[in-house]
Amino acid sequence: MKILFTGGSSFTGFWFIKELANAGHEVYATFTLAEYQGVRAERVQLLMDYCTPIFECAFGQQKFFEVIQNSSGWDVFCHHAANVTNYKSLDFDIGAALSANTSNTRLVLEALKSAGCHKMVLTGSVFEQNEGMGELPIRAFSPYGLSKGLTSEVFQYWCQHYGLALGKFVIPNPFGPFEEARFTTYLAKTWLQGNRAGVNTPAYIRDNIHVSLLALAYRAFVERLPEDVTFVRTHPSGYVESQGAFAQRLAAEMVTRLRVPCQLELADQRVFEEPRVRINSDYVDGESMGWSESSSWDELAEHYLTRLRA
Repeated sequence: MKILFTGGSSFTGFWFIKELANAGHEVYATFTLAEYQGVRAERVQLLMDYCTPIFECAFGQQKFFEVIQNSSGWDVFCHHAANVTNYKSLDFDIGAALSANTSNTRLVLEALKSAGCHKMVLTGSVFEQNEGMGELPIRAFSPYGLSKGLTSEVFQYWCQHYGLALGKFVIPNPFGPFEEARFTTYLAKTWLQGNRAGVNTPAYIRDNIHVSLLALAYRAFVERLPEDVTFVRTHPSGYVESQGAFAQRLAAEMVTRLRVPCQLELADQRVFEEPRVRINSDYVDGESMGWSESSSWDELAEHYLTRLRA
């Protein structure tokens, strides 16, 4: 398939493009900036072997329309990009994010349909309102989550208006090589420094998934999305357990691979500012797609040893 993809500089976007390309699909990836920094720059550089890149091409802007119009025969539009600036803060600008995520949506979908495209895949998050399973009501985790949910509603409206099939791929908590320095990276870095890693919120029930497995699920979803659907969602699920149990799982997998003691200290969590439970529901049969859990742990450990030991 010929795929137009936004958001390739992100952690999951990088893995999704690699998986789509390795499956034989022709991916054209738009990047908002001309240059990136840090791990995002590494991901973009690595993607040059997997896609046709178009830089300084923001969704809904003039250059984006030129890309659509100058290369007809699109099969799928994968809109993975989203405004994430200051995403952890209560001061996150919901209106600005929604505007950027949906800029000229009506005209974009109109142009895509004219260019032969009849299917779209939108990436969502388990942290949006009305996504995933957990404590009721299923509300947005944050202003960022709210902006993602509103973005989804806008695309549902316009895809239905133009008769485009819309598939929504809802991601939980992915982890793996080339992620930003988040929970698993913190744990590995602390262990490689010879220290005991603390887990401050061990009681939250979350859904952590290998990013390589998530990418396989994404590719399968893109490939199987039929043109005659109005709206369909998938909620791929990984390790559903407490954050304390997941940290212990990671420690058990890493202790022999990193060759250091992987010690943990789980806090007695008394404060719950977020929902206690938020998880996905759709089992991903990685084995049937040739995925190896053991090899994924090996790859993650090798990544940590290469990047963090120094």
